[in-house]
This record gives sequence, C-alpha cells and structure tokens, in this order.
Amino acid sequence: MAGPVLEPGQAQEGKPGPFGFTRPQFALFSAMAAFFAAAPFLGLYEVFLAKILCFALFACAFNLLIGYVGLLSFGHAAYFGMGSYVAGHAAKVWGLPPELAILCGGLIGFALGLPFGWLAIRRSGIYFAMITLALAQMVFFFCLQARFTGGEDGIQAIPRGVLFGVVDLGPDRNVYFFVLAVFLAGFLLVHRIVHSPFGQVLKAIRENEPRATSLGYRTDDYKLMAFVLSATLSGIAGGTKAIVFGIATLTDVHWSMSGEVVLMTLLGGLGTVFGPVAGAAIIVTMQNYLAGFGAWVTIVQGAIFVVCVLAFRAGVIGEIGKALKLRL
Repeated sequence: MAGPVLEPGQAQEGKPGPFGFTRPQFALFSAMAAFFAAAPFLGLYEVFLAKILCFALFACAFNLLIGYVGLLSFGHAAYFGMGSYVAGHAAKVWGLPPELAILCGGLIGFALGLPFGWLAIRRSGIYFAMITLALAQMVFFFCLQARFTGGEDGIQAIPRGVLFGVVDLGPDRNVYFFVLAVFLAGFLLVHRIVHSPFGQVLKAIRENEPRATSLGYRTDDYKLMAFVLSATLSGIAGGTKAIVFGIATLTDVHWSMSGEVVLMTLLGGLGTVFGPVAGAAIIVTMQNYLAGFGAWVTIVQGAIFVVCVLAFRAGVIGEIGKALKLRL
C-alpha cells in the first residue's frame, strides 16, 4: 500500500521536536534565542535590539493573519499604536507597573480587534484591505484629537517602572531582557497557534475557503478569532515599544506603520514562522544604519526592497527553506 504523501522537506524533518517544532525549526529557534541572549555581550546596543524584537513581535502577529489566513490588513497600525498609547498612559498617569501597562496594550488591541474584525471579515480581497485601512484611519484621527494621547506631541517621558516590584527596568540591559522574554513568549504562542488544529483550519481557509465551509467549518468564526489574536499581539508589541522608548506618538498609529509591517513580512517570508523576525531585523537595521542618508533613506529602502522581491520571491527565509527543502 502506498504511504501518505509527504510535503517537500517532510521526510528530512522527521518527527516534531520540543514545543511542536520540527528538528530544523527547533535548531533555528535555539540559534535565534541564543543570539539575542548573547547580543548585548557582543557589543550590540540594547535599545536597538529591543526595537528589533518589538517589531518582530508585531510582524509575527501580522503574519498570523496574512500568512496563515490569507487576509491582507492595511490597518494593523491601529492596534500597535493604540497599544502604545494605552500602555504609555497606564504607566505614566495610572502608575501601573510595566507588566500591567503592556497587558493594557494587549487588551485595547483585543477590544478594537473584535468589532473591527467583525466588520472587516464580511468582505475579502481588496475590499477587506480597504475596510481595515479606513478603520485604522478613524483610529488615527481619534488619537490626533483625544486629550489623553497628547495630540501631535504624543505621550512623552513614559516611565519604564519596576517589573513585578523587583526588577528595575531603568537600565537598558534589564529592559532588553524583559523585551526578549515578551518576544519569545509571543513567538512561541504564534508557533503553537499555527501548528494546532485551529491553525490547520486557518490554512485550509487560506487555500480554499468554500471547501472548508463545505466540510462544516464556520470560516467567519475562525477568521474573526485569528483577527482578534493578531490584534491583541499587535497591541502587546506596541505597549512593549512604548515602555522601552518612553514615548508614544502618532507615528505608531499612522498608516505608514501598517505598510511597514507588510514590508517586513513580505521581505522575511510570508507564511513562514521565522520570516517576520528576519524581515523586522532587516528593516530596523536599514532604518538605523541608513539614517545618515536623510530623506534618501526611503529611496534606498525601496531599491533594496525591489531587489529582494525580485531575487527572493518567497522572502529571505522562504527562499532558504525552499533551497534546503525545509519548512521554516
């Protein structure tokens, strides 16, 4: 009798390893975690690394929606930005510790994602994207006018606080390892979601929604749950970023932030576990080291992006995975 059909690279990967990773994935995860844990001791700037991790978590949350459900949102800056504002307000005005302030950022992402997702999933394709963009612009203008956001000045001098009443996050190294812990927890959560039975249904919806419906799955419910999960993680990423940098501004909720996370995900590899992390690292690094070019930085970024899209059609990690016949 013929055995089950294997996906490309499945024979080489073998049985799943710890936490549901395949062996290559677990090896890559271990290498990634070891690098970020050792990076501050290798002379890399902790705040720069923390920024990479904040945006990597944001990109992983976005990839959960576009990479595994096939829904392109142009409005994820709404959840990232509001998470940043609410976490900053909670830490500065309410005096909450950083862990609770970031949790508030996640809660506002959930609170916005539920009604916004309920409205947006009723359409698909470009109509879904335009609805999410319109909703995000409503949030942007709310933040521009609301008193608690500080308008164009934003919320400044946000205190990092004391983690669990024990660890002072004032030193950059302390706050960096806190951000690393948040990122790793979020990364493992996203990995667990996409490799669970729930995640398999999401992939089925992405590949053929009418067939998934015919099999008895209520696809709108699954899409809404994925949307809310993505929005909640985006809010946590925004809240973490506000705590690290001590500021929340309109840039966080501007439509260009939504475009930036799309760029990160496409550049790293759509629908791959590690792609958004690589994409975020590339984009943030370019922004940091190309800042000397001034206004030309966007042109340089655009040129690099065009080259990467032409050379790496599946993204950097996607192409590496295809070359090695592995799912990364």
